[in-house]
Amino acid sequence: MKSAINFRMLLRVMGLLVMIEAAFMLVPLATAFIYGDGDEMAFVISTLVTASTGAMMTFGVRPVRHNMGKREGFLLTALVWVFFSVFGMLPFMMSRTPLTLSEAFFEAMSGFTTTGASVMTNIDELSHGIHMWRALMQWIGGMGIILFTLAVVPMLNSSGGMQMFNAEVTGITHEKLQPRVSSTAKRLWLVYALLTGALILLYWLGPMGIFDSICHAFSTMSTGGFSTKQDSIGEWDSLYVKAVTTLFMFIGGVNFALIFRASSGDFAAVWQNRTFRAYVKVIVIMFLLFDLALAFNRLVPDTIEAYTIDPLFQIVSTMTSTGYTVSNFESWGVFILALEFIMMFFGACAGSTSGGAKIDRALFLWKNSRNELYRCVYPNHILSVNINGMTMTPEIINKVLAFLCLYVMVIVAGGTLLTLAGVPLIDSFFSAFSCVSNTGLGAGVTGYGGSYDLIPAIGKWVLSLLMLTGRLEIFTVLVLLAPGFWRK
Repeated sequence: MKSAINFRMLLRVMGLLVMIEAAFMLVPLATAFIYGDGDEMAFVISTLVTASTGAMMTFGVRPVRHNMGKREGFLLTALVWVFFSVFGMLPFMMSRTPLTLSEAFFEAMSGFTTTGASVMTNIDELSHGIHMWRALMQWIGGMGIILFTLAVVPMLNSSGGMQMFNAEVTGITHEKLQPRVSSTAKRLWLVYALLTGALILLYWLGPMGIFDSICHAFSTMSTGGFSTKQDSIGEWDSLYVKAVTTLFMFIGGVNFALIFRASSGDFAAVWQNRTFRAYVKVIVIMFLLFDLALAFNRLVPDTIEAYTIDPLFQIVSTMTSTGYTVSNFESWGVFILALEFIMMFFGACAGSTSGGAKIDRALFLWKNSRNELYRCVYPNHILSVNINGMTMTPEIINKVLAFLCLYVMVIVAGGTLLTLAGVPLIDSFFSAFSCVSNTGLGAGVTGYGGSYDLIPAIGKWVLSLLMLTGRLEIFTVLVLLAPGFWRK
């Protein structure tokens, strides 16, 4: 017999997480005071409201029991992203360029889920504090809110920590680097922070100033895509900036457990990983296809950059769900746009900061489909799906196939709901697809529509839910809709 969900313990832990969010708000608060270009009070009020609410939840709730099981782990993981977005939207609503409730929640959810979709039409008008908060939200969400909490709050290690780790970290199976989940979380965040620091330095050595370097490092390493400029990376028109950004977007699409092994000197483990090799192969194949298509497009300038760094930048940006685009991307033709759809769907590696269904699942789908075709000719043969030397159980294969089916169904359901809100058909389904895959490309890239500020208010709430569902990889959100989840 299942016990009741421990709501009091959930509220207490949630309060602790909200207090951590208030601590993060001190960074844009300090930025606002340093630059003095407005929004100081917006962050003062937001920080105080967030901190006081978190304190009341943490110290005002006394749970009867302190243990949390699998159901509490799923519920907490889903709710923390909603709570962070609710409090994270406060600065947007009180800034000198205020957003409505639906717009502010959409922007905050887009930031924390590293989708990068924005309702803001003039990025150049934003204050330094708002720019810093947008970038910091993506950096926090890139590696994961729960994962950060497990790293800094060791008590959760024995209280539902493994369930929360599995519910938030992307992928089919989850690799622990250390016996304790909190130690694994610390190591992953350490690698993430060191790479971000290196990227800040590299940007600063180029044409960017220190503020733009920090903000773009947060957005690039998290594969989020928010920028401090209306023209995004194109503002600098620099081959150096594009090359550095491409490299670190690529790294952001790699499983961070592999990056940690490489940092420990185990480089062989990286190249021996079948998923990583598939990631590199797809990039190479897409690059060749892009160049072939560009060669027959008269609108593309006949320059070396147009056939080298620009297509590579766009491919890596799309696969890692960063969402940066080169300035003339819309003129590259519908064939390249079709290739973009494929890359948006599957994304990069599991265990990375990227979105999409993940290349790991694409490998499973390919190997399992090949086996099924072989069984049509040799029905008595026993065939298995092997990845990285491990034979996958039927339960894992079924879960992968179920995930891919649900992934498509969620996109279709989201697109259909947007049409009910009055959004044009192509804009509806592309926007739903973009938000579920956490890529953030607007329907404007198809030539049919504009940016997300044109979406009706109800549509923004739908897309916010899709972003959350995509970031937590479908099951963590949809399981909450099952009646059996709530039964005592």
